[in-house]
Amino acid sequence: MKAHNLCVNLTLALAFIVITLGAYTRLVDAGLGCPDWPGCYGFLVLPTTSEDVEVANQRFSDQPYEVTKAIPEVVHRIVAGSLGVLIAVMLFLAWKSKKPLGLPIAIAILVIFQAALGAWTVTLKLWPQVVTAHLLGGFGILALLFLYALKEECLPAKKITLKKKHMATVFLVVVVGQIALGGWTSANYAALACPDFPLCHGSLVPDMDYRAGFNLLQDIGPNYLGGNLSSDARVAIQVTHRIGAVLVLVFGVWLLVLLPKGSRIHLATLLVCQLTLGILNILMNLPLYIAVLHNLGAALLLLSALQIVFFSESGKESISHGNRESTSDVDHAI
Repeated sequence: MKAHNLCVNLTLALAFIVITLGAYTRLVDAGLGCPDWPGCYGFLVLPTTSEDVEVANQRFSDQPYEVTKAIPEVVHRIVAGSLGVLIAVMLFLAWKSKKPLGLPIAIAILVIFQAALGAWTVTLKLWPQVVTAHLLGGFGILALLFLYALKEECLPAKKITLKKKHMATVFLVVVVGQIALGGWTSANYAALACPDFPLCHGSLVPDMDYRAGFNLLQDIGPNYLGGNLSSDARVAIQVTHRIGAVLVLVFGVWLLVLLPKGSRIHLATLLVCQLTLGILNILMNLPLYIAVLHNLGAALLLLSALQIVFFSESGKESISHGNRESTSDVDHAI
């Protein structure tokens, strides 16, 4: 039991690291740091000598070897692979401990699909649809691991009663939608499409091309590094992402009003920090450390919303069984 719980917590922590490394790799334009998969320029890990580099450049003459981009990509692959191994161990320990295997199996299947998305990200030259799906897959693995940790009581937390449980679910859906928009924004290099805030190019309603910005039938084949969309298309994506941020804030504040007093601080802090980081990304021209923190903040906000939904359901069940505890605070696990 202890080995299983420890493995779950380690896997959850490593999932956070993988998401952070993925954001860093994407933000430093290292998504194609290795133009092949699973190797790098035809080597198992990296070209290590000048002769190896020469061979690598001959193999991929259209994309010369850059060690500063290859290293982040390789590190991300190694850590992501380690996460897959740890999830396999977690599944084995769950089976050995005779625990329900539904969630661990679902996580393992998602990891396999995520690996395929990682390969397609490279082979399809950062096709935005695949890049966005790969980002969502990483968040999905993190969310399922967190849910499993809560179900197995691997994390210290208490139940919470929320009369309008559906509001927590609505907030979770809005957060997931905003994460998807963030992935689409990043995949199409639209984070700085509007260089000012709160306006965009000095206008409340700038020129936008929604048809091109949200065209899910983009051609497969071009190299999408740096993005291939027009300025108006990127503006449409950025403005939509901002609208999504407003929706997250509105539904988040609504949920805060419904939460027990002691449970509001955590969610309110995450909302304020995430909104601040998003604004700073624009005003400071997307500094790397803030952009990575913004990605991590989205992950924490997702888990916070998931935790509220999880415990609001538990709270309802406890009431139906005659438990008089109606307003217990959450001892937040994240």
